[in-house]
Amino acid sequence: MASSSLRVHAGSFLTLHYRLSGPGGDIINTFHDKPATLTLGTGELSPAVEQRLIGLEEGARASFEIPAGEAFGERNPEMVQWVARKLLVQMGDPDEDYAVGDVVQFPTPDGMGQYAGAVRQVAEDKDGDGKPDSVLFDFNHPLAGQPVTFEVQVIGVL
Repeated sequence: MASSSLRVHAGSFLTLHYRLSGPGGDIINTFHDKPATLTLGTGELSPAVEQRLIGLEEGARASFEIPAGEAFGERNPEMVQWVARKLLVQMGDPDEDYAVGDVVQFPTPDGMGQYAGAVRQVAEDKDGDGKPDSVLFDFNHPLAGQPVTFEVQVIGVL
């Protein structure tokens, strides 16, 4: 006999509210806005986060403590890189001003997606054009290497 409530499984299409936070506070929180819609297994959430959704019933609300490094991997120092101004102009707005803490979206090499980098340092302007010669970006996920709290309210399961 089938259960009267729907449960989350691999490949489920979900409507949910969720919050991801680390030691420094919230990174994403949809509870005060419209809910998110996503399909499990498409990479919209990390596998460790998705795994905690499996088996939850429609209407469930839960909170999970995910150990450091499990949700978004360990921090990789090789993902902190200087990007030359010339390349930044090619990939985006040539008049963009960069400030420490800004998160900038970059196109993937195939042009089909995006990835983000957080500005860590802005180099000086050596050529006098009023723009930095390069910008130091951290391409690690903001919660990489940190413990994560994942709170979820499953609104709908298809």
